[in-house]
Amino acid sequence: MPTVAWIGPYRFFFFSNEGSEPPHIHVQEGRKLAKFWLDPVALDHRGRFTAHEARKIHRLVLENRSRFLEAWNEYFSR
Repeated sequence: MPTVAWIGPYRFFFFSNEGSEPPHIHVQEGRKLAKFWLDPVALDHRGRFTAHEARKIHRLVLENRSRFLEAWNEYFSR
């Protein structure tokens, strides 16, 4: 499961077996886990994150979208 970035307490990653899905990123903090689609950026599920936390993470995903898409495309184009 490639980690793309750590931003503050959040780990942004994807699973190596998800290449058949549209581009997305998982976000983890401790036992909390969320998933965001990248094109367009949209929350798929927020897991144990509060709505407030999910909005904050949504902003981080928007700010880093190109970085996450680049990592996704590079990894799954092998």
